[in-house]
Amino acid sequence: MLGWLDWNIQSSAADIDESRRKDEPARDYVLRVSREKVEVPIASANAGDIFIAADTIVVLDENILGKPRDTDHAFEMLTALCGRTHYVFTAIAVKTKAGMMQDVCCSPVRMRDYTREEISAYIASGDPMDKAGAYAIQNQEFSPVRQFNGCFASVMGMPLCHLERTLKKLGISNPHQFANPCQNHLEYACPITERVMAGEDVG
Repeated sequence: MLGWLDWNIQSSAADIDESRRKDEPARDYVLRVSREKVEVPIASANAGDIFIAADTIVVLDENILGKPRDTDHAFEMLTALCGRTHYVFTAIAVKTKAGMMQDVCCSPVRMRDYTREEISAYIASGDPMDKAGAYAIQNQEFSPVRQFNGCFASVMGMPLCHLERTLKKLGISNPHQFANPCQNHLEYACPITERVMAGEDVG
């Protein structure tokens, strides 16, 4: 998704312990993990580079649904989510020579009433196995979500408007607004872009 912005990007895995602490609220947890990711040193980095990290979690009934352990676990999670509303939290952390700043987007997501057969076919495709909550909102064949009115990009893992406003707070202004390439690539007319850029806490 960052590639949509025509930036020179280098990706690097952050090998950290992502275990949730006892009684840690979901919002605090996702913010902490993204912060710890952005603090991981990168040997090839230069002093003027911008470091961006993100973390996404799915929360149902106050339980965090991570990536499925196996196909049975994926089936269990998708069954629990079916026809219900859950929340997707994506936190970002941006670090520059000016300092470090964070933002978080929380989006309510209502799943459609898919069948057990649809779940099995989707799991057989392999797509759910590396996804929080065992699904990708952008998967057109399974199409797990309908009538979504939040930040589509955030559920995919990178709320680009939140990233843009964070960069601006750090004194970095990009001539290309992030909302346009985001909506063009996703073919999604985001209903909350203006509110996000105005500083509202919406997702």
